[in-house]
Amino acid sequence: MKKKRYLLCIAVMMLFILGITGCGKKDEVQVSEVTCVDDLEGKNIGVQIGTTGDIYASDYEGDEAGTKITRFNKGTDAVQALKQGKVDCVIIDEQPAVAFTNKNSELSILEEEFAIEEYAICVAKDNQELTANINEALATLKENGTLASIISNYIGDDTKGKSPYQSPEGIVRENGTLTMATNVAFPPYEYYENGVATGIDVDMARAVADQLGMELVVSDMEFDSIIIAVQSGKADVGVAGMTVTEDRLKNIDFTESYTTAKQVIIVNNGNASNELSLKEKFHQTFIEQGRWKYIPQGLLNTLIITICAGMIGIILGFILAIIRVAHDRNEEKSTLLKVLNGIAKVYLTVFRGTPVMVQVLIMYYVVFAAVKVNPLFAAILAFGLNSGAYVAEAVRAGIMSIEIGQFEAGRSLGFTYGQTMIYIILPQAVKNALPAMCNEFIALLKESSIVGYIGLMDLTKAGDIIRSNTYEAMIPLCSVAVVYLIIVMILTAGVSRLERRLKKDAR
Repeated sequence: MKKKRYLLCIAVMMLFILGITGCGKKDEVQVSEVTCVDDLEGKNIGVQIGTTGDIYASDYEGDEAGTKITRFNKGTDAVQALKQGKVDCVIIDEQPAVAFTNKNSELSILEEEFAIEEYAICVAKDNQELTANINEALATLKENGTLASIISNYIGDDTKGKSPYQSPEGIVRENGTLTMATNVAFPPYEYYENGVATGIDVDMARAVADQLGMELVVSDMEFDSIIIAVQSGKADVGVAGMTVTEDRLKNIDFTESYTTAKQVIIVNNGNASNELSLKEKFHQTFIEQGRWKYIPQGLLNTLIITICAGMIGIILGFILAIIRVAHDRNEEKSTLLKVLNGIAKVYLTVFRGTPVMVQVLIMYYVVFAAVKVNPLFAAILAFGLNSGAYVAEAVRAGIMSIEIGQFEAGRSLGFTYGQTMIYIILPQAVKNALPAMCNEFIALLKESSIVGYIGLMDLTKAGDIIRSNTYEAMIPLCSVAVVYLIIVMILTAGVSRLERRLKKDAR
């Protein structure tokens, strides 16, 4: 046993070593061949999915030159791919592009702009009153210079950092909360500073909330989930450097524009500066601005989801398994048992046959469409229902592995069907199903990494937040992977110990 633990520890160390030695190495990246907009044809263009850059770049997709559009969940990921030569260029908003190039000397922005756009706030079509109120607030902020002051505080060498927005004193917030859906990975419009969401859009939304007598609540989620969140009522507004387009107007309303921006092209100029040392990278990743705090915060949500959903899955799985077995092993089936078995089969088919991410999105944006439910609750419920389907089959297999003669022996001793299951069959079935249930629990732990799509921060999301602030992929990703691996190792060791205990008791 000690040898096994030793080997597991070696595996963890090897993973980390491979991460810091292999993942950090870069292939020699050639200077980009893209020098102007006309050079985009036939190239591999990186974009952030759902953004204006994605929409405009899609016009090139499928052309005779073979232009390819590679879509990433975050602009940071697209830039990382460009640095490693996986794409030829990245099309993105100008100010985030400036932030990216300021921290990456091998990247530069082409002088020729790709497109001009207007940013606006998206609001649900059935909330015209809020749209009108926000438009009125924006007009006031433009007139008194507040909006210009907010923008200049983040853009411009001479004015940057000199006019931070402060809420006026004496505001009576009697009109409730204004929930803002955004993607806090888009500096200088939205980014984290000392663990707090900040940027042009955040300050602008806070100023609007002040005008409306409301309290601003920021909900961080994936960019392509923002409009869905507003449509379903999970958020009141969407603010994330969003451009008004014809396709978006079919599904959502927009306020008046609050600023003008450009879509630009980032290319690799081949002038990479010296790499930071491992110590410097570690300090930048975790020590600066206390970024290490994101890891325990995300880990807490991951563990809460895994434990609570696992409990739901175990309870539900046992119920479903008993129903299925009772139906299969009873020759005289009551109408109620047939109905329950039919429901169980449909449930198992649906939850085992559809991706868990789709189930989470449906739970949050469809099932709870009319209710402002905590995303943590929605995630627990969705993962619990999904886990129940897999636990049910594992337990059913465990029950079916018990010889039918033990059922008959229990009944001949005067036990009822329920008593036979509880005292004779299930204790043996659990022991047989334990490895499969352990695998399901481990899978549940890792699958919870998708909850960022509904605005919830888990362990993976924590790593993404650090990456979006530091533009460093190696240490955050390897660290998150090691944390997951350690938890899985602990779970595996615990189950192994339980299995030995059960075998000992069986003797």
